[in-house]
Amino acid sequence: MNKKTLAKAHLNSFEVKQKIKTTVGFWRVQKWLIIYNALNYPRPAKEIAKPLAVSVSLVHKTISEYNRFGPSSIETKGKGGRRHSYISLKEEREFMETFINQAQKGYIATAGQIKEAFEKLIGKTVHKTTIYRLMERNGWRKVVPLPHHPKKDKQAQEDLKKKL
Repeated sequence: MNKKTLAKAHLNSFEVKQKIKTTVGFWRVQKWLIIYNALNYPRPAKEIAKPLAVSVSLVHKTISEYNRFGPSSIETKGKGGRRHSYISLKEEREFMETFINQAQKGYIATAGQIKEAFEKLIGKTVHKTTIYRLMERNGWRKVVPLPHHPKKDKQAQEDLKKKL
């Protein structure tokens, strides 16, 4: 026989109903519905998941988090965002400001120099693509000089060499 899925009574039934009515965001409402069902009608997770059209694993995860952390576990930020960034966007802008000031004075800032300074700032080594993404976020672009002039004439160069 399947085990019943039970939720701890951090909130009473009326408070959970209020959360369902006032919560914004589809997935948060779904999670509150899972909690409501587990509080009022304890049954196996499979039976809770079916009428709510969610997976059994979501029911298990939601109930587990709710039992451990309470209502705050449901009211999280959600998906997306810069969760694994080295520094904040504001700190990135301040970091790039030094290179902008140098560029305005006529100095050329290369991705290699920016990479070294960034690694010194955060105390870790990073891949060069991290620096290129940082530059792109701050309005910079990778400008590389061509190895030769696009309108060069090899024959004219050879003639000039012979005359000299």
